[in-house]
Amino acid sequence: MVTPRVMPHPLQSNTLADLLERVLDKGLVIAGDIKVKLVDVELLTLQIRLLVCSVDKAREIGVDWWTNHPAFQSPASQAQALPNRADTEERLARVEATLSKLVTPG
Repeated sequence: MVTPRVMPHPLQSNTLADLLERVLDKGLVIAGDIKVKLVDVELLTLQIRLLVCSVDKAREIGVDWWTNHPAFQSPASQAQALPNRADTEERLARVEATLSKLVTPG
């Protein structure tokens, strides 16, 4: 006797890893709004947007806010991005000197 074999549908997932791979590859967006009203007066509105995808997919769709965010930078790159203290003090001294010339009658 021959038992029929069921061909899996391409969208069916056999494991959690397959499902996770598909979500990260394609992306998943969850959106919702929560509004708190009292006697038809809106007191609070929360807009929730959640995007779950891989870093490559996020960059592909133009979401890359973390690349320049200071919280996600290494200490070495943060030090390069900030002017050093001597430069800052020199600039401050020049600004103060210019301001004192403008304020002092003479």
